Amino acid sequence: MTKEMLEAFATLETTKGIKQEVIVDAIKAALVAAYKKNYNQAPNVEVDFDERRGNFKVVAVKTVVETVQDDRLEVSLKDAIELNRAYELGDEIRSEVTPKNFGRIAAQTAKQVIMQRLREAERNHIIDEYSQYQDELVTGAIERIDNRFVYVKIGNVEAVMPQRDQMPNEHYNPQDQIRVLVTHVGSDAKGAQITVSRTAPDMVKRLFEQEVPEIYDGTVEIVSIAREAGDRTKVAVKSHDANIDPVGTCVGQRGARVQNVVNELGGENIDIVKYESDPSDFIANSLNPAEVIAVQFGESEDDKSALVIVPDYQLSLAIGKKGQNVRLAARLTGYKIDIRPESEVEFVDEPAAEVAAEDAEADAADAADASEATVDTSDDELANAPADEATDSAAHPAD
Repeated sequence: MTKEMLEAFATLETTKGIKQEVIVDAIKAALVAAYKKNYNQAPNVEVDFDERRGNFKVVAVKTVVETVQDDRLEVSLKDAIELNRAYELGDEIRSEVTPKNFGRIAAQTAKQVIMQRLREAERNHIIDEYSQYQDELVTGAIERIDNRFVYVKIGNVEAVMPQRDQMPNEHYNPQDQIRVLVTHVGSDAKGAQITVSRTAPDMVKRLFEQEVPEIYDGTVEIVSIAREAGDRTKVAVKSHDANIDPVGTCVGQRGARVQNVVNELGGENIDIVKYESDPSDFIANSLNPAEVIAVQFGESEDDKSALVIVPDYQLSLAIGKKGQNVRLAARLTGYKIDIRPESEVEFVDEPAAEVAAEDAEADAADAADASEATVDTSDDELANAPADEATDSAAHPAD
């Protein structure tokens, strides 16, 4: 090993991000493996590295014992004292055993082990560095494209974007700058692997966090997202500040904030709706822009289905093109939604019915009181009439 080797270590650390200590440990392990394989030595061999000169040497370690059982592992106390009178039982004696003819086979074995360790170290370095970007937006450059993946260069690594994560309304070309969401950082048999996406719902969330400060600081919260990438997305938001309108905040002045997100997604339509804790109100909002007359639920609380009644002329709007509007609303709210036109559904507005019943009961009671009051008044007047009037009436009955 020479000065050039040390320079190579420095280059690897700069280009691959692998520290010199990791490389040295890999070479030590490789040399030990090669020595044991090619020279049939016992597992008491170590490799030392001279950092100043860049030299490696193989060292055998033997233990000082009274009686030697295996001369590859042990040395007698008598022989040890001849080397140095300070040796005692149990001490270890290290002696260099680097072969002069280590040979081509040993070098090849060492090379294989070194490359393996370097790949492992590089994979671990990539995972450690990019795991912090999990579920975050990053900017990269498209390197190449094949039938399965779009390969995106992010920093010093190459990420892959599978077909399912590619926008159907976008065309990708080499050297294009692109913003993607890191969805997976891991490893496989070929090494470290980073997967990115343009279609994940969380990409919409991260874009809004960058455009809307109130979302980034938590004042406005994105509760749920339902997305059909490249076509339409519904976003449910709520505010933790009573003075802030969550929908208006996300839309921005003259729609500037939401338009920036739409532009980044290639013109994908985005509906922003207000989240409500009342499921009926939330479902009604989720079907925006359709008007909802009523929402009815099943008898069981565990039944996550809802019947939504809309005006006849709004039926197609509520369902959406190929059922898209109701499909996204169902994903957004977590309810199975069945939409019916008003003309096909008989339903009773229970609060209104209760009021009408109460009014009818009150009217009936008032009528009964009025009738009773009339009878009583006639009797009283007759009883209290002057005696001469009563007598006159009796003496001269009507003809």
